This record gives sequence, structure tokens and C-alpha cells, in this order.
Amino acid sequence: MSSSTPPGASPSPATTPPTGSSADAQANAVRSPPPLRAMAPALWPFLRPYRGRIAAAVVFLVLAAAATLVFPIALRQLIDQGLVAADPGERLMALREHFLWLFATGAALGVFSALRFYAVSWLGERVSADLRTAVYSHVLRQSPEFFETTQTGEVISRITTDTTVIQSIVGSSLSMGLRNLIMGVGAVALLIASNPWVMTQVLGILVLVVAPAMFFGRRVRRLSRASQDRVADTSAIAAEMLNAITVVQSHAQEAREAARFDAASEAAFDTARKRTRVRSFLVAFIITATFGALLWGLYQGTQAVMAGRISAGHLGQTVVYVILLVSSVAVLAEVWGDLLRAAGATERLMELLAAQSPVADPAAPVALPASTGPARVAFEQVRFHYPSRPDRAALDDFTLRIEPGETVALVGPSGAGKSTVLQLLQRFFDVQSGALLLDGVPVDRLRLAELRGRMALVPQQSVIFSASALDNIRYGRPDASREAVIAAARAAHADEFIRQLPQGYDSFLGERGVRLSGGQRQRIAIARAMLQDAPLLLLDEATSALDAESERLVQQALDEAMRDRTTLVIAHRLATVQRADRIVVMDHGRIVEQGTHAELVARGGLYARLAALQFNA
Repeated sequence: MSSSTPPGASPSPATTPPTGSSADAQANAVRSPPPLRAMAPALWPFLRPYRGRIAAAVVFLVLAAAATLVFPIALRQLIDQGLVAADPGERLMALREHFLWLFATGAALGVFSALRFYAVSWLGERVSADLRTAVYSHVLRQSPEFFETTQTGEVISRITTDTTVIQSIVGSSLSMGLRNLIMGVGAVALLIASNPWVMTQVLGILVLVVAPAMFFGRRVRRLSRASQDRVADTSAIAAEMLNAITVVQSHAQEAREAARFDAASEAAFDTARKRTRVRSFLVAFIITATFGALLWGLYQGTQAVMAGRISAGHLGQTVVYVILLVSSVAVLAEVWGDLLRAAGATERLMELLAAQSPVADPAAPVALPASTGPARVAFEQVRFHYPSRPDRAALDDFTLRIEPGETVALVGPSGAGKSTVLQLLQRFFDVQSGALLLDGVPVDRLRLAELRGRMALVPQQSVIFSASALDNIRYGRPDASREAVIAAARAAHADEFIRQLPQGYDSFLGERGVRLSGGQRQRIAIARAMLQDAPLLLLDEATSALDAESERLVQQALDEAMRDRTTLVIAHRLATVQRADRIVVMDHGRIVEQGTHAELVARGGLYARLAALQFNA
């Protein structure tokens, strides 16, 4: 799995959890779309830091719209005054003057439009980047409970696709809509001023357009949300399958997975087709109705010219304003559809930002004493069940005390609760009852960064990032020197194979470490933990992926590392825990036996049976 360094802090979340990507949640979202008016308050925290830029964009937008509205007036002056002079010389001078004014108007329109375009494009890109960073940073701080109900592909789709929709709105469509709204209102006002009776009739007809447009607009918004959810389904499938590509290929399921993705893509296309069809009908209806109403006004204007009530220049001005109004309505219809789509995208992103992790820094954190040696750990009558399995306790009345410098091994059958102990210790979850203490301080009273900074973990499944070997080893200590990294690699017996890579420690290891074997990835993870040099070392099947020779070498390195710190070891292979100070045997979330290897074998209990199975085999 690839990753990157977490970005800055995200905005304070609300309290509504995300609905995930289940079919029921999606159906509810489609039935109950968010009101369009909620989009602006949701995006305002991301727009507020750039109020100056917004003000400048609005000024340029108004000036560009004003230049457009001035153009028909200059055209009327050209027709009515530039062509009326009887003397050819006077007519030529008048034409030059009026053409100069027309050019000045066009130049002003070009300059102000360019400034508007730059300002709003910058704003759209900036807000989109800030929104992506905020959502990503917030998701990184969610507990594992969040990912039990939300697929990573769904999150990726929201961060990429939905922010792109919002970028297009903030950086383009919204400014176009405001500009055309100003132009449309200005054109209507000037048309009413010049032809009040006719335009009053036209506006009365236009009012009849609003109600059907609002009806179709609500349907477009519902279908837009559904379309974005279907696209997220395809992203979730692709992310899951590409991360398990070797399993897919080893089971010869390429055709089946391609068909599943194709079905999801077709569902997305079908929903998008319905959205586009309704939106197209909405645009056609608005433009046709508006154009028909304005043609009626234009017809009345031509009759007035023929009757001598207005001049030819007045009619030319009216024609241009009619064209501006019709084009403005057409653009506003397009922008309205974009806004409806953006409302769905905004809601999906706000769902992620509203997700509040049940595990967070305490309001009044307690500082741990300065680390002077190995850590002390205490579980006091802990009871815990996972949120997804509330009817089954993962730990039940679990009490365990680990003294500084002690090495304790947790063993037992699968599902006994061994990994749960490590997850609670790192506070990925909070216990339902009992207490969990580190150096005498309850873990829920500590800042998460301070708590986890006191621990170094070697997981069962080694995680290698898309970076160099050097950066992978010092992931827990980004400021570590190259010499310290090399020393940790030597202690983990990783130095030799790293130096054999094409660029040595600077070699790129590929996504999820595809350039390394399983044992090499594990040794990188061990080197990372040893470099971190924390007072508490957590080993979750740390040598499970190593061959016999590598395991012997790495076990020697781990034995050396464990002398100066408290160590908690999880192992299924009992041969790796025989030298532990104490072996704790777990079953169904409870401690059933404790003692050394020899003591437990002599008792003839669960440990003795497990040992007999492994060693006899």
C-alpha cells in the first residue's frame, strides 16, 4: 500500500458520521438530496481565506458585464448619429469617433474578461486543492472503525472526482453564471426602460418558465448525486482489485472481475445518461421558452420602427440586448445544471469532513514523564468488542501487567484477541470498560502522537511505501541521519540486500514494495522499528515471512533490541517465543495461562497442546 506524509490539520469536523457506500445509504441520499442553498455555507470555510481574491474577481466580473452592456448603446449611437450627417466629411469623422468608442468598449471587455478568468481560475484551483487536502488529512485521522464501513475507493473517488466538479464550479461556471446574470438583468432593465409595455408582457411569459425549470432542476440534482455514487462504485472495485492483482490472477478471475467492473461502469453510464437526458430537456425548455418570449418582444419592436415610434438605432440596440438576454439565459441554464451536480459533490465531501473519529486527542491531555527507560504497561479488567461485532467480546475481563524491560509473548489460537491487545495499546479503539495504562497514565488521557511515539511496531504484513529504501526505514523518524538508517538496516540484516539494489539505499522499492521479497520487506519493517528506538516494542508475527536463515539472523537482532526496552510479542510459531520472560496464553479474549515455556508445557494445558501440535509436526 502506498502512502505519503500526512498533510496539515483538517477543519473541525461536525458530528454526523458518513453513511459509507452501502446501497441503502445511496438510496436514501438519492431520495433526500441536499438543498442547493446548503452548498455555499459548506464551501464558505474554504473560500473565506481568499475574500480579497473573490472581491477582485467580482469587480472584474461586473466591469466585464458592464462593458458588454455598454456595447449596444455605442452601436445605437453609431447608427443614429454616425450615419445622419449630410456632409461626407462630417459623416466620416463621426463614424471614426463612434468606431473608436466601440473599439474601446471591446478592449475593456477583453481586459476585464481576462482578469476575471485568471482570478476565478486561480480561486477554483486553490479551493479545490485546499478541499482535497482537508478531506485527505481528515480521513487520515479516522480510526479503523471508519474503514469498516467506508471503502478506500469510495474515499479516493470523492477526493478526486468530486473536488474536480467543485473546481469547475468555483473556477468557471459560477463566475460565468454571475456574469451572465448581471448581463441578463441589465439587458432586461434596459429593454424595459426603452420598451416598457412590450417587455412587461415578455417578463410575464418568462415567469411561467420558472416553475417547470425548478421541477426538472430537483430531478437533475437527485440524478447527479446518484451518478457520482455509481462512479464511486467503479473506483472502489478498481482500487480493491488492483491492490489484490496477484490473487485475482492466481485464481484466473480476470474475466470475472472485468465483467464486474463493466457492470458497475454500465450502471454509472445508465445513471449519467438519465441525468444528461433530463438536464438536456431542462436546457432545451428554458432556451426555447425564453427565445419564444423574446421573439415576441422583438416582433413588437420591429412594428414600432415601422410605425415610426422608435429609430433604427433603437431597434439595433434592442436586437443586441435580446441576443445578450437569450445567451445569458442559455448559459444560466447550463450553470444551473452544473450547480445541481456540484451540490451532490459537496454533500459527499462534507460527509467525509463530518465523520468524527471516536478516538481523538483528549481536551486536557496529560504529558507522559520523560522517557528514561523501558515502558510499563497495564491492562486492568479490560472489556472490549469491535463496533462491527457488538455481540461478541474480543477481550473479556482482560488483566495484564508488563513490567519495564520485560518481554511478554501472547500466544493462542486465531481469534483469541492477541492482535486486539496491540490495537488497544496503540489506541486505534477505546475500551468499553476497565483501564489501559502506559507508564501509569491512562492512554485516553494522552495525545495520540505522544502515545504512539512511545511505541515501535513491526506488523505481520509489512507495509512498504512508494519511496526509496532510505525513506522507508526512516518513516518513523524522518529526521534520522543516513548513518543511523544504515546502522538500523545492519542490525536488521537488511544492509546487504539493500546495497545490492541498483541505487542502494536510494533505490525506489515500487508500490507496496513489489521489488522486494516477503522476507526483505519484513526486514525493512524491522529496521524501521529499530531506528525509531521507542521504549515499547510491539512485534506482531515479526519473523513470519522470513526463511530459516533470515529468521535466525533477525531474531538475534531482535533479541539485542529487546534488552533495552519493554517488548510485547505476538506469535503463532511457538519456537520464536520460548525465550520470552513470560508467555501469556489467550483464548476467547481471556488469559487462560501464564508462565515460561517450560512451566506451561509441564502444566499440560492449552499451551502444551499447541506446542505438541507444532513441535511434533
